Amino acid sequence: QVQLVESGGGSVQAGGSLRLSCARSGSTGKWYTIGWFRQAPGKEREGVACIYMDDSTAYADSVKGRFAISQDKTKNTVYLQMNSPKPEDTAMYYCAATSSVVACREAGFPYWGQGTQVTVSS
Repeated sequence: QVQLVESGGGSVQAGGSLRLSCARSGSTGKWYTIGWFRQAPGKEREGVACIYMDDSTAYADSVKGRFAISQDKTKNTVYLQMNSPKPEDTAMYYCAATSSVVACREAGFPYWGQGTQVTVSS
């Protein structure tokens, strides 16, 4: 059973920084795509950033240049560094994983964490 546990959420002022972590356990297989998604109240869940086994990355246009996704394969952990967050980045952030190479969209990910809340104040 794969488990994904997010941490690092909280409240931050606009222009500050925050780092989210996603720890993966329960599987010794290779994970080809790990993604961060978010869902704000009243909105659909959207892809924020994804990272692949070759360390290539993909970002939503809304976070390019501000957020950075990275991974520590020795710790089975993926990070999302949030720099210069904006109030519109406020959402529940989820980590997701798949053993396939997929686009950074919700439909391709079968495994999800419980989420961590990020609130950005102006």
